[in-house]
Formats: sequence, C-alpha cells, structure tokens
Amino acid sequence: MSDDEVLGTIETQVALLMRLGEATRRSTGVAPHRALDRAAYVILRRLQQDGPQNVSVLAAGLNLDGSTVTRQLTALQTDGLIERQPDPRDRRGTVIEATALGLRQVDAVRAARRELYGTMLRDYSDQERQELATALERLTAALGSYMRAPRPGEGAAPA
Repeated sequence: MSDDEVLGTIETQVALLMRLGEATRRSTGVAPHRALDRAAYVILRRLQQDGPQNVSVLAAGLNLDGSTVTRQLTALQTDGLIERQPDPRDRRGTVIEATALGLRQVDAVRAARRELYGTMLRDYSDQERQELATALERLTAALGSYMRAPRPGEGAAPA
C-alpha cells in the first residue's frame, strides 16, 4: 500500500472510530454509558487523573478554548459533578474539582466501557490489545502535539 493509501485508510478509520464510539455510547442498554456525554467524561477524567486545576490549565490540557470549557463546567456544576473552590495560590481565581458524585459517575462509565471493550476485543490476544493501546496512545499524543504546535501562517493553536 502506498503512503497516500495508508494515510487515506487512517483518515477513514479515525472518522469511523469517532462515529462508532459515540453511536455505541448512545445505543447501548447499559445506563452508565449514557450517564455522561463525551465532554463531561473527558473533563471529569482529567480532574480524576490530575486533581483540581484552574480553567486555563484544564482547557490547555484538553486543547479547548477557555470559554468552551467554562460553559461545559457550568453544566457539570449544575449537575453536581464538579465544584469551584478558591485557588489556594491566588485567591482571586478558582480551581475546579470533581465532586464525589462526579467521581462515582466517571468510575461507572469507565467500568462499563472496559467491560464493553473487553467484549468487543475478546478475539484479540493480550499482545494485540497492548499494541492497540500503545498505537492509540501514540495517535492521541500526536494529535495533541499537533493541536498545540504553531503552524506556518497561523498563530499558536488556541489554548
């Protein structure tokens, strides 16, 4: 396969992966899959992994505009999934922290997804699963790096 064909296959498969991943979340009969939308899940996972942080750090880590994250956080706060606390380093600012409810919901979604992927990938060997995990980590890291890097003719990517 030529390099152009390989890149075309990657482009198509990534588009299908995103579409099928979201369709699977919406169509499954397991309630935890539908408990959090994609935006809520990634924000809560970031807070779960990295702990409380201010909006600008959170937005940069997610490669999103601060105003987008602020809107998403408002919805999460209304649902009782996050809370805002005074920033201990700068009392004028706030840090965002997942609540116990937010952590329980993200844990439930993670468990349901692990079970689902375990079922879907049951015919993969342990080595194939590890290779897939490694390839996906590399792909998401490359996408993140690309989003953060300035490109010729453009300013820096939005934080």
